Amino acid sequence: MATQEKYPNRWVQLVLGIVCMATVANCQYGWTLFVAPIEDKYHWARTAIQLSFTIFIFFETWLVPIEGWAVDKFGPRPVIMFGAIMATIGWVMYSWASSLAFLYAAAVITGMGAGAVYGTCSGNSLKWFPDKRGLAAGATAAGFGAGAAFTVVPVANMINSSGYEQAFFVFGILQGIVIFCCAIFMPRAKLPPGTKAVPRVISSKKDFTPTQIVRQPIFWLIYVCFVGVASGGIMATASFGPVSRDYGLDKIPVTVLGVTLPLLTMAMSIDNICNGASRPIMGFLSDRFGRENIMFVVFMGEAAALLGLMQFGRTPIGFMFFAGMTFACWGEIFSLFPSMCADTFGSKNAAGNAGTLYTAKGTSSLLVPLAAGLAKGGNWNRTFILSACIAATCSILALFVLKPWRRKFIENNNKEMEALAAAQQQA
Repeated sequence: MATQEKYPNRWVQLVLGIVCMATVANCQYGWTLFVAPIEDKYHWARTAIQLSFTIFIFFETWLVPIEGWAVDKFGPRPVIMFGAIMATIGWVMYSWASSLAFLYAAAVITGMGAGAVYGTCSGNSLKWFPDKRGLAAGATAAGFGAGAAFTVVPVANMINSSGYEQAFFVFGILQGIVIFCCAIFMPRAKLPPGTKAVPRVISSKKDFTPTQIVRQPIFWLIYVCFVGVASGGIMATASFGPVSRDYGLDKIPVTVLGVTLPLLTMAMSIDNICNGASRPIMGFLSDRFGRENIMFVVFMGEAAALLGLMQFGRTPIGFMFFAGMTFACWGEIFSLFPSMCADTFGSKNAAGNAGTLYTAKGTSSLLVPLAAGLAKGGNWNRTFILSACIAATCSILALFVLKPWRRKFIENNNKEMEALAAAQQQA
């Protein structure tokens, strides 16, 4: 009597991926806690110290396609283990860094580790949940967006009590152990036969490789939309601190749910909540109503929020509300675009393909200095108008150009695969 084949619980795999993302998020979102202590000890220029963060983002982003390829070939376990080891080595190196060159080398290692974990967990969720891609990708991305919230207080306390070097060393090792242990229980995605793609979202039956998708014009339209929305959001959100100071709002005490904080601190807390929450919510809605339909609504919502910030942002309530709406309508790109990529180019190489698309984040960051140039003299209106125009343009492209083109592209590929299967049966 044949034994029934057992399949790993995919919801456990999703939770493990979220834990990995939440743990490694400290590498990016916890960095700001260390800048001032490093400056106080070595008296390096702050711009020189912050260059290490730029290096970190570069290696976190641009190596993801290679790491995604490794996931598709070898499975998630070894790549996440590699990421855990590299992230640990990077933070230990940070604790020892007594020169800028060593600090930059630590940023390279840490970026490689964080990118390996991020790219693997994001791509892996697409493979485990072909029927709930938006929700799974959004929940995984939310882990990265909100993960540092759990460790920011203990990290800050250790920096104050034992020094930033001890915090780097201890939390670097702890983060690595948690991620490595999770990786042990993360096998290659294996689903029961008959598991279908998202019922209401058209999906490709043909599997493309990363080298194949970059030769498809439709990939570059998706890429341009990703870059456009990411750059528009980054240009605006990176400016919220200076904007609040120029508007004279940053230190005004505000109370929300009995908690009183300076306005900028409160606004950033609300922004991060909106940013994290929108990822699974919009991913879930895109599973129900279609990727481009949701993109049209949220990208246009981002444009409206940016214009609202320009018009009403000089009041405390107006600033907090429209800044939160901007984050809510921007963060979901990290669930919608990976899901769309898997829908369009297949599940088999989803990690490598999503990683290739993820480089759009790095490309968009190159446009951020434009915001500073536009805001010379304190004229933030130009920054908000440009960002709103970019978001609105991407919204229109998504619904009226990308949607029909992508549907036709997938239908043609599916017909090709059906014809090939029929020919093989006849042979």
